[in-house]
Amino acid sequence: IPGMTAVLEDAVAVTFESQNAFGDSYRNYENSARQDSVSENYFKQHSQMTVDFVKGMQEKWLELSHGEYTIMEAIEMLDELVDDSDPDNELPNSIHDFQTAERIRQAWPEHDWFHLVGLLHDLGKVMALWGEPQWCVVGDTFPVGCKFSEKCVFPEHFSSNPDNKDPVYSTENGIYEEGCGISNLMMAWGHDEYMYWMLKKNGCTIPEVGLNMIRFHSFYPWHDAGAYKQFEGPGDRETLAMVKEFNRFDLYSKGDAVPDVEALKPYYQGLLKKYGIDGKLKW
Repeated sequence: IPGMTAVLEDAVAVTFESQNAFGDSYRNYENSARQDSVSENYFKQHSQMTVDFVKGMQEKWLELSHGEYTIMEAIEMLDELVDDSDPDNELPNSIHDFQTAERIRQAWPEHDWFHLVGLLHDLGKVMALWGEPQWCVVGDTFPVGCKFSEKCVFPEHFSSNPDNKDPVYSTENGIYEEGCGISNLMMAWGHDEYMYWMLKKNGCTIPEVGLNMIRFHSFYPWHDAGAYKQFEGPGDRETLAMVKEFNRFDLYSKGDAVPDVEALKPYYQGLLKKYGIDGKLKW
């Protein structure tokens, strides 16, 4: 939506818990309550996420040949998933989806598509329930095909990645040109990229700025640490501002109380219909 960032100041002020579900600071990757599982997940991701691997996953998943389910059915499936990359939470992922959506609804009451983005943003994690290991489903994302940034979490784990020794992929810009645009980067495969394309291919009518929130919400090296800025192109400053706005609800709602999911479903079912994704979708 052109000029969306101009209305950021119109968001209703909200407050969040100062600590995560474990009483710790958010995004603690040094000594969190879940340190062992989080570190192991990132070692597997950083050492195996290559250009060739991402291309293979695009071919495997973007044909959307893994069944037909409604959004609510996918959310129920996520009752079974606890994210191995998340130091802030060990609740089922379905709870986090509603926590995020409701906090956005509180701050942005007039932008119902934004509420729906909060509900949908993590649903691509169903890949982990359909046979994929969590290291290529969850966690922070980053571009492949260029030098891995030291601003990624656990950057030391990239030393084992084959692309780290490639004469092109290991250079600062790699296969890209400066100013090419963030949307033109080949991102590490995960739930963000899958869900973005899954929604577009199923005819979702959420504005592109909302779909980009889903696509880049785990791209912390960019939207939080300021890495890869040489690739920004026209429109990316607005995308960055809105991804950062989304991120405060995604991250800090993890300290919230568990919502009454059944009571909330009718409202969100209405939004699914409004934005063209209320029936069975291809996954």
